[in-house]
Amino acid sequence: MRRITYAWLAVVVGVACAAIGWLGLAGWLALVVLAASVAMHVAGNAIGTRLRDAADRRLERASPTAALPLPRHSPTHLERRSSLGRLVPVSAGIGAACGGVAGTTALLGLASASIPGAALGGISSAIIGGLFGFLAASFIEIVRTSLREALAAEREA
Repeated sequence: MRRITYAWLAVVVGVACAAIGWLGLAGWLALVVLAASVAMHVAGNAIGTRLRDAADRRLERASPTAALPLPRHSPTHLERRSSLGRLVPVSAGIGAACGGVAGTTALLGLASASIPGAALGGISSAIIGGLFGFLAASFIEIVRTSLREALAAEREA
């Protein structure tokens, strides 16, 4: 390596040590992440601009198969916008009830929390339980619909 490279390396290490002493390690790491984010943003813009400018925009060079019309298929149930059914709100309610009861009981029994603290914790647990119930029911409903459509398509073929 050249001498100038070592000089720049010494400058960077000196600035890093001064920043760690002034900001602390967490502040220095935050600065490094911020600088890296800005550098990646600038690099991404430069690369994207270069790719856009270098792109071939002549349509006659496009392959002739790209212009062929493709057969239209009817959209599946998952491609259409529709309700998830009654299972989702019911399971979200059950999850919220179970989460609220479990959270309140745990806070009162295990943590010896006050009544307002247990109520707030119970509400928080109910919200998390409702989210888990919603996620589980949505997943089950989508898998069930996908399997039903796959089996129906297999019977038709």
